[in-house]
Amino acid sequence: MGRQSSPFTDPTRSLPFPKSHVTSPQSRTFHYVSIDDDKSPNRTVTAYEVLTRKMSNSVGHNLIQQHFLRPTVLEHQSKLKNSSGNSFCATACLNQSPAQPRKYKISTKFYGNTISEKKQKLAMERQRAAKFIPQAVLAAGPASEHLGKFDIDGNIELQVNASTISGAITQVNFRIMYSSDSLLLHWGGLRDRNEKWVLPSRQPEGTKNYKNRALRTPFVKSGTSSYLNLEIDDPRIQAIEFLIFDEARNKWQEEYEAARAELLEEVARGASVDDIRAKLTKRNGQENKETSIPETKNKIPDDLVQIQAYIRWEKAGKPNYSPEQQLREFEEAREDLQSELEKGVSLDDIRKKITKGEIASKVSKQLQKKRYFSVERIKRKERDLIQIVNKHVVKSMEESISVSVEPRPLTAVERFAKEKELDGSPVMNKIIYKLGEKELLVLVTKASGKTKIHLVTDFEEPLTLHWALSKMGGEWLPPPSNVLPHGSVSLDGAAESKFSTNSSADLPKQVQCTEMEIEDGNFKGMPFVLLSGGKWIKNNGSDFYVEFSPRFKQVQKDAGDGKGTSRALLDRIAELESEAQKSFMHRFNIASDLMDQARDTGELGLAGILVWMRFMATRQLIWNKNYNVKPREISKAQDRLTDLLQSIYTTHPQHRELLRMIMSTVGRGGEGDVGQRIRDEILVIQRNNDCKGGLMEEWHQKLHNNTSPDDVVICQALIDYVKSDFDISVYWKTLNENGITKERLLSYDRAIHSEPSFRRDQKDGLLRDLGHYMRTLKAVHSGADLESAISNCLGYRAEGEGFMVGVQINPVAGLPSGFPELLRFVLEHIEDKNVEPLLEGLLEARQELRPLLSKSSDRLKDLLFLDIALDSTVRTAIERGYEELNNAGPEKIMYFITLVLENLALSSDDNEDLVYCLKGWHHAISMCKNQSAHWALYAKSVLDRTRLALSTKAEWYQCILQPSAEYLGSLLGVDQWAINIFTEEIIRAGSAATLSSLINRLDPVLRETAHLGSWQVISPVEVVGYVEVVDELLTVQNKSYDRPTILVAKSVKGEEEIPDGTVAVLTPDMPDVLSHVSVRARNCKVCFATCFDPNVLADIQSNNGKLLRLKPSSADVVYSEVKEGELADSSSSTLKGDGPSSITLVRKQFVGKYAISAEEFTPEMVGAKSRNISYLKGKVPSWVGIPTSVALPFGVFEKVLADKANKEVNEKLQILKKKLGGGDFGILGEIRQTVLELAAPPQFVQELKTKMQSSGMPWPGDEGEQRWEQAWTAIKKVWASKWNERAYFSTRKAKLDHDYLCMAVLVQEIINADYAFVIHTTNPSSGDSSEIYAEVVKGLGETLVGAYPGRALSFICKKNNLNSPQVLGYPSKPIGLFIRRSIIFRSDSNGEDLEGYAGAGLYDSVPMDEEEKVVVDYSSDPLIIDGNFQKSILSSIAGAGNAIEELYGSPQDIEGVIRDGKVYVVQTRPQM
Repeated sequence: MGRQSSPFTDPTRSLPFPKSHVTSPQSRTFHYVSIDDDKSPNRTVTAYEVLTRKMSNSVGHNLIQQHFLRPTVLEHQSKLKNSSGNSFCATACLNQSPAQPRKYKISTKFYGNTISEKKQKLAMERQRAAKFIPQAVLAAGPASEHLGKFDIDGNIELQVNASTISGAITQVNFRIMYSSDSLLLHWGGLRDRNEKWVLPSRQPEGTKNYKNRALRTPFVKSGTSSYLNLEIDDPRIQAIEFLIFDEARNKWQEEYEAARAELLEEVARGASVDDIRAKLTKRNGQENKETSIPETKNKIPDDLVQIQAYIRWEKAGKPNYSPEQQLREFEEAREDLQSELEKGVSLDDIRKKITKGEIASKVSKQLQKKRYFSVERIKRKERDLIQIVNKHVVKSMEESISVSVEPRPLTAVERFAKEKELDGSPVMNKIIYKLGEKELLVLVTKASGKTKIHLVTDFEEPLTLHWALSKMGGEWLPPPSNVLPHGSVSLDGAAESKFSTNSSADLPKQVQCTEMEIEDGNFKGMPFVLLSGGKWIKNNGSDFYVEFSPRFKQVQKDAGDGKGTSRALLDRIAELESEAQKSFMHRFNIASDLMDQARDTGELGLAGILVWMRFMATRQLIWNKNYNVKPREISKAQDRLTDLLQSIYTTHPQHRELLRMIMSTVGRGGEGDVGQRIRDEILVIQRNNDCKGGLMEEWHQKLHNNTSPDDVVICQALIDYVKSDFDISVYWKTLNENGITKERLLSYDRAIHSEPSFRRDQKDGLLRDLGHYMRTLKAVHSGADLESAISNCLGYRAEGEGFMVGVQINPVAGLPSGFPELLRFVLEHIEDKNVEPLLEGLLEARQELRPLLSKSSDRLKDLLFLDIALDSTVRTAIERGYEELNNAGPEKIMYFITLVLENLALSSDDNEDLVYCLKGWHHAISMCKNQSAHWALYAKSVLDRTRLALSTKAEWYQCILQPSAEYLGSLLGVDQWAINIFTEEIIRAGSAATLSSLINRLDPVLRETAHLGSWQVISPVEVVGYVEVVDELLTVQNKSYDRPTILVAKSVKGEEEIPDGTVAVLTPDMPDVLSHVSVRARNCKVCFATCFDPNVLADIQSNNGKLLRLKPSSADVVYSEVKEGELADSSSSTLKGDGPSSITLVRKQFVGKYAISAEEFTPEMVGAKSRNISYLKGKVPSWVGIPTSVALPFGVFEKVLADKANKEVNEKLQILKKKLGGGDFGILGEIRQTVLELAAPPQFVQELKTKMQSSGMPWPGDEGEQRWEQAWTAIKKVWASKWNERAYFSTRKAKLDHDYLCMAVLVQEIINADYAFVIHTTNPSSGDSSEIYAEVVKGLGETLVGAYPGRALSFICKKNNLNSPQVLGYPSKPIGLFIRRSIIFRSDSNGEDLEGYAGAGLYDSVPMDEEEKVVVDYSSDPLIIDGNFQKSILSSIAGAGNAIEELYGSPQDIEGVIRDGKVYVVQTRPQM
């Protein structure tokens, strides 16, 4: 794996050339073209001088401004040889005065092999020659436009010409005789001899922006020559400075590093910046003398200065130092050592002090690699991001729920217990034990102060209960005689009671049972064993034990019906929890036993296991209770569970995200001595360090009884305590920050009472041994610990010292080449303050690991735990790096976003949308670097899409996990607060929360850069109303407010109705400007706006219930509180809906035809939608396509309904309509379903077939009866949409008679669109009739007019300049709809033609075939990335809109599609 130094340490970053172009003296030729001979000083400059000036300039001195790139005079030499042969530099001056014609001159600086002198040895023990090169200038005569012809490297000829064309435009022509086809011109313009290059806007085709500092234009190869023409139209540009180079032969990087090393060596030897500056500023003709280094400083060897500087840098957290800071660090390191010398410390003492450990080798490594105070970086491989897309088919939520909630039949034992529970007595405990294939249930209830214990089993052989009572765990006390069941026998310290049979008819089989009642409240539990046939039956080798107190904390709310969960599985978990809480061994074994059931249930089953394990990991469940278990038994149980998880991970790839989350809560585990070492090695610590009493002995006893993840925290707390020089507050701080309190330490079965107390002479030994022990603890408990995960995959062997004795773990086979080095790089930089290189290394490791995770292997879980650890480390590193972003520009923040997004995508199952967001961010960064005018606008669209993707992921977590958390949490008595925030905490623990934080930081920056402001005003109406905050507009759309109301809705999808009484809708959501709700708002004169600033929105929400005035403009909303009295004067005081309706519906009659062609479309037969499309045929320009159409006229639905074949359907429908009229609105869905039961009369089918075929449309029935049935179902769905909730309530609000609403159906062949659009020929936001507003989506238009999240591409276009569309916003819709060749049936009701009533979009248009949802990749879409294609398409859309508006003479609302670049219009209607 290659590595490179950080770009932040590169002193050439402010140069207009790439790093590799800053060269050592033997590297290049530089040319300059000028006309002002009198301004060109004679001057000789060296390449060494140029480099060192630029570096010393980083300290803050402007030396380079004085001499670098100035024109000079050439006295001879028109032909010189460039030693490297791969570059040529020049400046073309284009000065002119108003009174004089342009004069041109070319000047050159040749860096050749002219003068050489030996320098002193470098720190790397290498000698290097520095060459001093004279400059030269070649000037052409004032009258000549031929500027010169030059030979470079002997056989390369360059010719440069300049001329004036079109008045103010200067053309510079280049011709170079050279066989390479990889030549580039690296160039920029100069103004007023300012050395900073300006980048002309007029650029040849193929020109690229290089880091915003230069332009790069490729030469055009023709024969043996290459040509290039530049046109300069900026009169302020006086010169063109350029470098010609051959990319294929570029080898300057090493030479640059050598020159840089020379400068740093000067500093390391003691030269100050002033010394170097004095040396470099000697005038031409003077000798360069060696820098005088103070005698005292010469006493300090260079290697010690380097080491001291490195120590300073490492202590500072390895920051990325600038060149200025690097030089300063050398100076200050020398001062540190000089100060020590002045105190009398000898050089030998200094050397011993600062060169101990690995520090010297680290410094040596940095010097060898020429990386001075820079964090190493791995070089990431270029990958096609599509390769990380996961698209696994998961059963829909509805299917999962319907399967998962099927309850299994109760067993006989459970049925018996259920009957006992029905008497109303509070259940204190309920446990089911497995006795082979049989069950034993213990139920404890309490009523009137008496405790009753019921025992029931389906064991068939006669049973005897051998039992006692206890007042504390572990004791057997003889039961009092008054509590013994009939026939019991008292023994010494116990009693025996026989089970009796119960053959109730209500039970599926015979059971045995016994019960006892205890009044003495001092007894806390009952230990027991069973006796059958002379054999004792125990609980996995131990006594059974049941507690009388509540098994769980008091349940705070009813568990509910378990809807949305794998209820049967969760019930089983709750039954077994009492057994599970004995120890981790029990819990993990029970989880293993349940894995088959969880796997077979699917997503919700695995979610149930995750919720249970998460409750455990967050200490909401008891870890150990009355059970002594060996660590190796815990480790073995973990190993069994993780083996099962590994197996399911391989066979069920659609559930891998949930499985990873479960594994992260469980820990790695391992067979055999992996767990036993926990017991053994604590003894080694005690023995080695003479600490056998106090806390160490108490901890030893706890570890022997039951180890847990708490032990990792305790060990870390002890390490921190010892490191802090035995500061006890540090010990408690580590414990408390990780959730361990004094009370928790006391709650262990083997409690820890003592605080640590060690002697100072034990410090080194304790740190050593506790460090070793931490590795053992993490090997068992910490699935997400990076160091142990890496060790497990790379393998290790340890011997001696009592730790990991004889342990050998072999490396995982088949690791990628260079992967171990990559992981070691990660570990070396894990604590760096500058986290960027670490993040790159972590993600590169995850990418390298990814292919191995999809393959089955016996070591797969080791790789999974490594990937989980890498994922976790990315998150913590990002959080540590927030400070680095405080003053960062948008490009840096966007880069961090790509890193976090990549990490999230690598951890997600269904990640296609995330990957396309990632590609979008990479494109946004590229646009930003290239100074694209629209980079911020495009980045904002990617940000919005990323936000939507995060919202979708959060909704998935909420839907999958929260119902299980609530149901199981209630059953187990988990704290209510822990249940409420369960899903929120899951999200917070992942990359999604980190990503959300980053995009929130970037959002205001992008809005400001793109001039978007805080608002998008969709309907600018000034209003006064009372603020009401709601979650979703959908939930209140049918409500009527009795006072003017400003709704602040967190969610607006785009298809909702606006409630009566609403005067404004404000939302952070982003419905399309042309969505239904947007059109509705404008038509109803309701203020409608999106607020992008969460602080502004929160301020408005804080005014809930108050009266506000909203004054919107085209891009802002000003709001202020008003007094109650002002409401009466406001136009808002008149609520909509008062008074009689001014619009009416006219009932349409059947005209005798089931189907008609476009030529027959009349107002009596079809609506305006059909008539308009017929009218456009033959009248629009030829380049606008109009699809062929037929229609089912008004009255056809009623005629079909009246057909005798549909008599029963008709009768049922009339009954339902009567209920609807009575106010039973819930019946609407049943009405729609009833319409779908209609049968098609034969005459209807025949007429429709004839009309479609005669019009040239395909007949669905030709493809088989099933295809016709699909078409018939689609037609019925259009008719049924008359009873959509939104449509029905809309007519009620408008006081229209719903029975009079008639539905014609427009039938068209679907054009499988590349893009779909909606046009408003008058800008709806501003009301400007001189410009067209349009929105475009990828695929079919349903994503635009339907409630699909995200925004469309939007643009405006002036009608007098249709070839200059202006993009207002780029698309963020993640989904595009595509379809095969098919037929669409469009609603065309008489309710869509009414003036003053926005009926459009209320009713459904249904395609015969289902659309395919495709996740859209905008980063490869030519409409987004190809400027010429974009301009062509958008101009065509605007042109079609303008032509149709001129045809009708009024503003139009137009829908259409683009297919293969051609515009098709599918409908038009008057713009509302």
